[in-house]
Amino acid sequence: MTTRPVAYTATTRGVRVSVRSFYLEDQSAPERRQYVWAYRVEIANEGSVTVQLRARSWFITDGQGRTQRVHGQGVVGEQPVLEPGENFEYTSGTPLPTPSGFMRGVYHMVEVVSGESFDAAIPAFSLDSPHQSGGVH
Repeated sequence: MTTRPVAYTATTRGVRVSVRSFYLEDQSAPERRQYVWAYRVEIANEGSVTVQLRARSWFITDGQGRTQRVHGQGVVGEQPVLEPGENFEYTSGTPLPTPSGFMRGVYHMVEVVSGESFDAAIPAFSLDSPHQSGGVH
């Protein structure tokens, strides 16, 4: 029986971000210190105003505490506009040189009508593999 990965969730100004991570055994090569994860993100507008995701900033920390910052426009080539009640989902991935780590970040958002910018938190979530020793982050 397969268990569904834990969903990590954060809500900022009515924007709910939920993330689930999945270890990709078939794309990993532990003997070469290559470990790969996919993560599925759902961004839901639970607020009362239309918002647009403009950019993202990720902080990816490996099992030895080294953190890499990744910044870019949109997500998966898109800058989705979310009306109240709408959501957007996408899948992406990351490699690490260690068998565990974690990610966190922010989506740089804008309220469409007012033009006001704000950052929606991406909750910290674990990247765990069966090759790690010790507990979950």
